[in-house]
Amino acid sequence: MAADIKPLNLSDFFNITEPVFSGDLNQRKWLDALLHYLKSTVMVSIIVVSIFGNLLIIVAVMRHRKLRVITNYYVISLALADMFIAMFVMTFNFSVQFFEEWKFGYFMCDFWNSIDVYLSTVSILHLCCISVDRYYAIVKPLKYNIHMTKKVVAMMIAGTWFCPTLLMVPIYQGWYTTEDNQIFREENPDTCEFIVNKPYSVISSSISFWIPCAIMIYMYSAIFKEANRQEKEMYNRHGTALLLHQNNSNGDMLSNSSKNLTHHEINQETPTKDRNISKMKREHKAARTLGIIMGTFIICWLPFFVWYVSVSLCTTCECPHFVVTLVFWFGYFNSTLNPLIYAYFNRDFREAFKNTLQCAFCSLCRRPPSDLDRFDIRRRSYDDRTRSIYSETYLKHVDRRRSSEFGSSL
Repeated sequence: MAADIKPLNLSDFFNITEPVFSGDLNQRKWLDALLHYLKSTVMVSIIVVSIFGNLLIIVAVMRHRKLRVITNYYVISLALADMFIAMFVMTFNFSVQFFEEWKFGYFMCDFWNSIDVYLSTVSILHLCCISVDRYYAIVKPLKYNIHMTKKVVAMMIAGTWFCPTLLMVPIYQGWYTTEDNQIFREENPDTCEFIVNKPYSVISSSISFWIPCAIMIYMYSAIFKEANRQEKEMYNRHGTALLLHQNNSNGDMLSNSSKNLTHHEINQETPTKDRNISKMKREHKAARTLGIIMGTFIICWLPFFVWYVSVSLCTTCECPHFVVTLVFWFGYFNSTLNPLIYAYFNRDFREAFKNTLQCAFCSLCRRPPSDLDRFDIRRRSYDDRTRSIYSETYLKHVDRRRSSEFGSSL
């Protein structure tokens, strides 16, 4: 049932039990030093990229008015949680891997374990809230402005930061672990092992992963189902409108169901193929981005929670130390990937990152945030000439521009 965190021995990973050359001890020491250097370099790189990547998201949203939409409130809060994970969780884990022992005492061990559970849960709950927000924006756009107000979003964000504190109390009270491990920790303050009992492992993993993961899978399944339905309807409407327009242009008789349509109405319902497809691709790209975020989340955290529950419920199961370290850092790596996903798949964030970095690293550059606004004006002029399924069918009496902005903000 031990869920211990010990230094990663890459020699065990490569199954090196003997020196590379028999009797050559120096060769073995050189190899261990090289592996230790590579391991430290990878961990430091993950920490640095995570801190500066998430900080860049926060600064970019603060500097650019275009990014200050309701959905990005979740993104800012998520970036803050991921940055704290890099600063207060990854750094302690790195120290254990680098020095091969715990150097911060008994109380700091509890602090590290509790802040690890807390911040990781906060980050995961933010991804769950984003999936709910996108569900209403894409599947139920008419109800989005009613349900997803600033007050509701603020309460959801506050809940994601408050609820995980309930998982910290058992750690400080000693309820999370076994009696034997509690005695062992008091006798060995230079060792920090996160060994949990069965009730805590089931409850904490359910709150931190299994329940949010189930909600995200349901939400994104509904989003992709709606996206596929819209795509089919888009092509059907486009083909019908082109056929009516062609018949009308050739002077042919229209069907009885379309006799009351004027030439102006037909032209309104017949946007060009390129514009329709471009608009549809832009809307569905937002859904694909969310799917990538969810897939990355599952790939990064599923191995950890499978291991976490397995070793807690199975008293005879043992796991190599290098596997424990890998699943921990694989989960941490999710906090590093989130900024990269936004930068690669979201055009607004990509432009904002570029503008922010230019102003940060070029002392002679004083480019204001208005560059992104001018980019938005070019997009707005295009959006006014094209209409999505929402604006044509469902949102005739709703502000088209606002609904389109919420539908493709991620």
